[in-house]
Amino acid sequence: MSEQDNHSADFSADSSGDNPEYHVPVLLQETVDGLQIEPDGIYVDCTFGGGGHSKEILKRLGKNGQLLAFDQDADARRNIPDDPRIVFVPHNFRHLQRFLRVHKLTQVNGIMADLGVSSHQFDEADRGFSIRFEGDMDMRMDKRQTLTAFEVVDTYDEQRLHKLFEQYGEVTNSKTLARTIVQVRDKMSLKTIANFKQALHDVVKGNPNKYFAQVFQALRIEVNDELGALKEMLQQIPSLLKPGGRVAIITFHSLEDRIVKNFFRKGDTEETVDTDPFARNVPEAPLKVITKKPITASPVELKRNPRSRSAKLRVAEKP
Repeated sequence: MSEQDNHSADFSADSSGDNPEYHVPVLLQETVDGLQIEPDGIYVDCTFGGGGHSKEILKRLGKNGQLLAFDQDADARRNIPDDPRIVFVPHNFRHLQRFLRVHKLTQVNGIMADLGVSSHQFDEADRGFSIRFEGDMDMRMDKRQTLTAFEVVDTYDEQRLHKLFEQYGEVTNSKTLARTIVQVRDKMSLKTIANFKQALHDVVKGNPNKYFAQVFQALRIEVNDELGALKEMLQQIPSLLKPGGRVAIITFHSLEDRIVKNFFRKGDTEETVDTDPFARNVPEAPLKVITKKPITASPVELKRNPRSRSAKLRVAEKP
């Protein structure tokens, strides 16, 4: 996939003040600028990670401002700043509305999400996200869940594997790959990254690193139901934003970007066929698009952080 996550980028530190070893935030100023922070407002960071975006939001909030930070990865807790204005929610952002209610909030001034996988997760060998290390085929963002990448490759039938690699990874020979997995898994275990790569060595097309990056991306999306979670989160946003409130979302591959673009434009996460050419019965979109085209990284940021090359930021506003 041309916009796949970069497993081998040089994650250099920047001057944002977050934890550079954990994750360098992309499009930092552009994202927080897009939210148009009100000093006494209430904001949500759906993907806290290393805390870079959250800390920039806190800089712009006054003493009465409030920030809720979601992250299902327990490792993110270590990055929470000592600040009474921030509340950490250790859950997936698909449960956005539920946990806002837990904290007695019905509407907020802004919501943001950075859908990229943190460099920390890629760099932790035992998480199984990266082709660079040996470890189990895991890939769970939330270790409390049971489904792992190994279970996917060990139990899914050939057709399901084919569709997964075709749709989520755009793997060129996804059908052959799926068939080979089903054939070899009875003869050898695919539990580790090394075994998995060795077993599929003969079906690799082109650059092995790029090929397996696409395969791993597809498995990661499936294991964590990333697209399902994104759709659920988006559908909650219009009712959670105050009038004039904004949402800013950073995507890293075309599947996510298409979903966000469709929702911002039409209020629907699926691509719909226009059956009414005269637009007589088209429902009004719940959000107003602010970014007609997605914002991408500047040349300076691209040089500092190569991972930002596939990042796309879209911003919308509640009318």
